[in-house]
Amino acid sequence: MKILIVEDDARVAEALSAYLRQAGYTTHWVGDGTSAIDAVGADTEAVVLDLGLPDIDGLDVCRRIRGVSNVPIIIATARSNVESRIKGLHAGADDFVVKPYDVRELIARIEAVTRRARTTAPAPGESSNLEIDGTYIDFANRLVLSDGVSIELTPKEFDILAVLARYPGVVTPRDRIIREVWGTDWTGFSRSLEVHVASIRRKLNCPALIATVRGVGYRLMGG
Repeated sequence: MKILIVEDDARVAEALSAYLRQAGYTTHWVGDGTSAIDAVGADTEAVVLDLGLPDIDGLDVCRRIRGVSNVPIIIATARSNVESRIKGLHAGADDFVVKPYDVRELIARIEAVTRRARTTAPAPGESSNLEIDGTYIDFANRLVLSDGVSIELTPKEFDILAVLARYPGVVTPRDRIIREVWGTDWTGFSRSLEVHVASIRRKLNCPALIATVRGVGYRLMGG
């Protein structure tokens, strides 16, 4: 598995690379945002991204990588405040660790996000399906079953569930859901999103399946 390390401190990058190689990973290190964007390729399976880069802010790097790739991104930074975490998730990150961190925790998080990426469902319309805690989603036929019973979702409700199902166990920011379902960045759809999520929970008769992460977005539990 190839891990892209984006870190401007060479000593930190070298130490992290050594630990990851010992754990069986292949690593590639870059020290700035421009190089990071160029380095993401089909063989990149995860990105460990520092926010304090010399040329481009790490959040912008995260957004630009996410704009061209679904590769799992873990932000690793000294910015420990909640606002930074929220901004990171909104920018498209899948997880967040605060420096100084235990490398064993980082490796566990890498394993978690890459495992989710491997089992995650493709976009609606592709031939695949997913089952999470008794809820079965057939993307090709836009069919949802709950404990074997067919559930009638509206097109928007299905699209929202499908977006969340691509990242099971990972927080999906509200703006990403709105962008993918409504095709706009206008936050005025936030209230409509809340109403649709409430309807999905009610129809599936499983309120705990979709967790609200206050101030950030939603997470499909299980998986």
